[in-house]
Amino acid sequence: MSEKGEASTVPCLTFRRALPGPVEKVWAYLTDTRLLPAWFGEDSSIEPRQGGKVRLMGGHIRGVVTQWQPPKKLVYTWNVFDAGDGADAVSAYPESYPTFELEPRASDVLLTFRHFPILDRFVPQSAMGWHTMLDMLSAGLRGDPTGDRATYRQRNAALYGVDLDNLAR
Repeated sequence: MSEKGEASTVPCLTFRRALPGPVEKVWAYLTDTRLLPAWFGEDSSIEPRQGGKVRLMGGHIRGVVTQWQPPKKLVYTWNVFDAGDGADAVSAYPESYPTFELEPRASDVLLTFRHFPILDRFVPQSAMGWHTMLDMLSAGLRGDPTGDRATYRQRNAALYGVDLDNLAR
């Protein structure tokens, strides 16, 4: 046994997307309770401040805003809960951190998205899920109908080799 610290690595998903701007519009889609349902699902909200509560997908995801830097950077904790878990429940999964960074690029906005740590068994599933969310976000920003989430999931499940009938738990 050694008293020295040890370095470790954890899986991290990173996506980079060029989104239609301006940056204030993209920020609004990431944070405005009226726009979140278009890409994050019904009953989704983020309190617009550091320390604000995060509740996404009907409470399936709960967290706290850790960085609020409009319109450049948003980071919050990500805790997964089962339907019916009470307000005082503790997630069975490790806390993780989605990070959204926005950089204006002419009339577009470069989104750099990172999510870490992700348990190894969830990497393909998480990649499929975030790819789906970002596809829906892009459609909303373009003014296109977002359509059915299941259609995006099926396409992206094939891309990442995810069996939708046998998801990791």
